[in-house]
Amino acid sequence: MSKNTLILWILILFTICSSAFAQVGLFSKQEIIDYTPMWQGERFDDGRPKVSDDFLERLKKVSIEEAWAVCNRHGFTNQFEGDWVITEEDPVLVGRAVTAYFHPLRPDVNEIIDKQGQQDGRIGAQNSWIIDTIVKGDVIVVDLMGKVIDGTFLGDNLANSIWAKSGGTGVVIDGGARDIEGVMEIPDFPIFNRGWDPSFLKGVMLMGINSPIRIGRAAVMPGDVVLGKKEGIIFIPAHLVQEVVETSEIVRLRDQFGHQMLRQGKYTPGQIDRKWTDEIEQHFTEWLKARGDELTPYQREKLLQGRTW
Repeated sequence: MSKNTLILWILILFTICSSAFAQVGLFSKQEIIDYTPMWQGERFDDGRPKVSDDFLERLKKVSIEEAWAVCNRHGFTNQFEGDWVITEEDPVLVGRAVTAYFHPLRPDVNEIIDKQGQQDGRIGAQNSWIIDTIVKGDVIVVDLMGKVIDGTFLGDNLANSIWAKSGGTGVVIDGGARDIEGVMEIPDFPIFNRGWDPSFLKGVMLMGINSPIRIGRAAVMPGDVVLGKKEGIIFIPAHLVQEVVETSEIVRLRDQFGHQMLRQGKYTPGQIDRKWTDEIEQHFTEWLKARGDELTPYQREKLLQGRTW
């Protein structure tokens, strides 16, 4: 490699690194990795944990209570937030969090943010910058300070863009949205927000993308998996998603077995509604085999140890 070529590559790398760190509040790839140390799996290029599509699909059948129980058992007690305005009667929102947060507008700071956005090649208003970063399976999670009037993160145009880029997941906005009639025409696209208002987004400035944020009483990290249902939203740390999913699946199977045995009079309520005896556990194993089901290695090795269910 010639000296001139080497210098050119150094300048290119310097430019990339400078751009990556310039946005106020932006976590670098390494910082995201450093602050999500318990995740040992695949990651996106930006450093976010990449929970598999398989687990995201299976998570749709998990209840908020089941997910909360696993998070709580591991000491993650600040992951749930309720009291949302929801666009669907029975929503199911699942995806990997892309986080963003806004502050009240301060002209001098906002001018710097806008200039840096132009240098980085960002197009449009600051709320659109976030949308430009998402990929299939992502859920935008925005801290807009609960602001509804002049706090409308999206309308029908941006909602359609998010629907297309995310593969139709949904959005979480601790703030407002607008154009509800147009937004409601988008199929299977739940939006959790604090209210609807015809005003535009103003009086705020984007302070960070993919950095830690607070949504109500919940602490959210980029790459957390979002599970939203009627009760509200739980933000599941990526390293706990497998346990959440496989715990829910084994509990559902055990419930089906227990209910069937009770209807058939095989066991008494006192036998089923407590830690099962070895005899019942063996019966449950035979019942699974007869159905063509079996426990995963993770369920056998991790989830049956010391549980009373």
